[in-house]
Amino acid sequence: MDTNDIFYKISKALSLTEEEILQAYKFEGYPMTPEHLEALLKKRVDKGFTSCSYEELGVFLDGLVILKRGPSPQKNEKKEAVELTHNLILKKLRAALNLKEADMEIIFGLGDAKLSRQEFKSLFRKENHKNFKACSDVLLMAFLEGLDEFYYVGEIDE
Repeated sequence: MDTNDIFYKISKALSLTEEEILQAYKFEGYPMTPEHLEALLKKRVDKGFTSCSYEELGVFLDGLVILKRGPSPQKNEKKEAVELTHNLILKKLRAALNLKEADMEIIFGLGDAKLSRQEFKSLFRKENHKNFKACSDVLLMAFLEGLDEFYYVGEIDE
């Protein structure tokens, strides 16, 4: 799955403003400009499109945790570089949005992903655990679609 698609779907599902996204980057000390952000959020076919790097997506997710939950009391001065996987994206979103297991199951369900409790838990295990399951593109897409529906705020008819 394309990093730009992931970035775009998260920002739209959570109805994040440009200012909030820039603030998330600022929390992580990443130099994101409004112009570059706009290029990241464009469709691939649009003029001025820029590909989102895994670093930019990872920094955004880390900043999103701070944006939604506040700074961690355990200040990690030096963060070790970690490969951004679909499983890690799920973990970061779960942390940022303070989602409980039941919330996650609802979100997967809204995205038409039917997971057993064991399959669900295996997505959050360490990679070297015998029951670890890698999150596929299809599962991540289902989660992001479910997230959009979970946080959808429709207009209320009066």
